[in-house]
Amino acid sequence: MQTRLLGRTGLNVSVLSLGASPLGSVFRNIDESEGIRTVHEAIDLGINFIDVSPYYGETQAETVLGKALKGFPRDSYILATKVGRYGPDRFDFSAERVTRSVDESLERLRVDVIDVIQCHDIEFGSPNQVIEETIPALRRVREQGKARFIGITGLPLKIFREVLSRTEVDTILSYCRYSLNDASLESIIPFLKEKGVGIISASPLSMGLLTERGAPVWHPAPDALKAAARKAAEHCRERGEDLSRLALQFAVANPDIATTLVGTASLENLKKNVEWAQSPPDPELLNEVREIFRPVQNLTWPSGRPENNDEARLV
Repeated sequence: MQTRLLGRTGLNVSVLSLGASPLGSVFRNIDESEGIRTVHEAIDLGINFIDVSPYYGETQAETVLGKALKGFPRDSYILATKVGRYGPDRFDFSAERVTRSVDESLERLRVDVIDVIQCHDIEFGSPNQVIEETIPALRRVREQGKARFIGITGLPLKIFREVLSRTEVDTILSYCRYSLNDASLESIIPFLKEKGVGIISASPLSMGLLTERGAPVWHPAPDALKAAARKAAEHCRERGEDLSRLALQFAVANPDIATTLVGTASLENLKKNVEWAQSPPDPELLNEVREIFRPVQNLTWPSGRPENNDEARLV
């Protein structure tokens, strides 16, 4: 598995990484042993970066991941988790809560240190609080040796510029913003590189939009975007290809993005993803599919507080 440097952290992360939210039965109920086998296989296949959160399955994902990692040398994986989000509508970015959250995660994950501790979906909070209270609290956690690096995550790109213009973090995690239908993350990559920030991109399949099965019923994408995705999937099928394969290959091909997170608790899907990530996308098919998405390119949806969204193409 190819690796890339994660900004200025010095961490060499696999270009394909494991999103552990499915271990919390977020998308379907899974057997704990199935989740553990998936983690073991991921590490065996060369994936060394694993991302989780106490929010996923209301701590279940962290608990299962902790069991899965037991017995592996601590230097064989790079572990990221989050603070600040604990339920669909439960957010608490206060210094007291995030400090306690780190200790709780360490216990569930059965480790002494978290490699990257991230503020989760900060668009649902106040940027001022994140900058003036949350990040300073996490710096104190880092000084205590409980975490190595600090990051922020979210959907709107505005939040990354705002936070990084006023303080320093080591990484950002952006989801659904570097994919076949929305590559707007590109617009802030020069800014992030100038700041020395490591870039983590998640959900290259746009939360199931870029699949043969199509978007799940809860997906927030507008009808026009869903229609374009169906057309793209059909076009790939007619060419004897898989839209998911093309989407994943497109996502991991960008050398400025250190790692791309894919969430799965399926051994079959994991092995396919690793195999697909080894090859570049077919340039002709890529151009054809991106042309299908051109009328809806970079169309997104609001997330969090209205003032934290400034996207030009919101539904």
